[in-house]
Amino acid sequence: MINLFYMEGLPVAVMGLGKSGLATAEALTQSGADVWVWDDNESSRAAALSKGYKVVDLTTADLTELTTIVWSPGIPHTHPKPHPVALRARAANIELVCDIELLARSERDSAYIGITGTNGKSTTTTLIGHVMEAAGRRIAVGGNLGTPALTFPSVGAGGSYVLEMSSYQLELTYSITFDVAVLLNITPDHLARHGGMDGYVAAKKLIFHRQTKPRTAVIGVDDPTCRAIWEDLKAKGDQVIWPVSALGSVAGGVYAADGWLVDDTFGAAERVAELAAFPALLGTHNWQNAAAAYAACKAAGVPAPAIVAAMTTFPGLAHRQQLVRTIDGVRFVNDSKATNADATEKALATFDPIYWILGGQAKETGLDGLEAYAPRVRHAFLIGEASDRFAAWLEANKVPHTRCGTLDVAVNAAAELALAEALPGACVLLSPACASWDQFANFEKRGAAFADAVNRLEGNAAPEDRA
Repeated sequence: MINLFYMEGLPVAVMGLGKSGLATAEALTQSGADVWVWDDNESSRAAALSKGYKVVDLTTADLTELTTIVWSPGIPHTHPKPHPVALRARAANIELVCDIELLARSERDSAYIGITGTNGKSTTTTLIGHVMEAAGRRIAVGGNLGTPALTFPSVGAGGSYVLEMSSYQLELTYSITFDVAVLLNITPDHLARHGGMDGYVAAKKLIFHRQTKPRTAVIGVDDPTCRAIWEDLKAKGDQVIWPVSALGSVAGGVYAADGWLVDDTFGAAERVAELAAFPALLGTHNWQNAAAAYAACKAAGVPAPAIVAAMTTFPGLAHRQQLVRTIDGVRFVNDSKATNADATEKALATFDPIYWILGGQAKETGLDGLEAYAPRVRHAFLIGEASDRFAAWLEANKVPHTRCGTLDVAVNAAAELALAEALPGACVLLSPACASWDQFANFEKRGAAFADAVNRLEGNAAPEDRA
């Protein structure tokens, strides 16, 4: 656990008592701070009280003693409507920071690798961590990925923190200047929380905050927004800039072309690995992840052969195009982490034909942009709140579909049809394009429920079955 020595004896509040909030309260307590905690949820407050924390109602308490509130990034503090505690804090000139800011203030001698983007950041973060660990580096991996920052060990000078950074966290982190900063892509998401697309883009650009040479910016250039950011940073010339692409050559960067990963960071355009050598990185979107991870690890000083060797052993990310089983030639793939249409697009582009399980709590963009993949979908199986809305989209795009309501029903129905039709390359794909909260606590529990349902199916598993 991180020692927040500079907080000893100081009153500090924690707003939001989820996983990271509780870890923050524990780290502050262990460091000798006077810790106040609050959550709008009564059961969360009761749980904190039972652990011995000082529960203080930040909506009414006198805040003048405080200088800092450690804010859960999931709680709105600006848009669409700031939480009342955020308004009170700012009126009292109290800073709002997230737990990663406390890590940065404590671990000043360590290196930091930050990864953000609308999609792919969890895979890329995990892949970078896998490579760095295989190369013998002293690291800790987490952030938005799931491991709270203040539960990390101290890696000290010579060590690196590899951090997945959400737009929410970037807005509440001020002290880190990333030694390697990765921006994968930007497409519309979380727009209400940022007051629109301009605010969302501005939050993502914070990954490059105060970077100067020899610090390195790794930027995906396959979408117009990120390409414009690349052009802007290149014109300013403050840091080393390596573009990455999954769609073809880009001078001075790392890219996928003709089935190869190509390194042109020093102008040599050297083929470093066949993309087929990375079995857990299927599809064009994963080629971008591979290129970005390669560039980031090279920027961090890992030799190219060591990077490639480690990437061939990468097991993949749970709930992201994860093969659960292959039964009688039909693949069952868990892509529960695809909580918006842009993420689901990556899976739809990878498999054909598809028996698609989708639905849940829809995002603002719904299924917009997926029309070109409708011919790949043999049949769709709808679950959750979005069923009516998504059924209309499926009808408009001439995709046969069945309303299943719940995930277990959908798995059984999809398996029955896929196994009966026995088409070459068939895939039963859970890629919901939705948040999980209507039926599951999180996408992990949704993915685990899918895997459980698949593992209950009868049939002949292929030799590569990884259930």
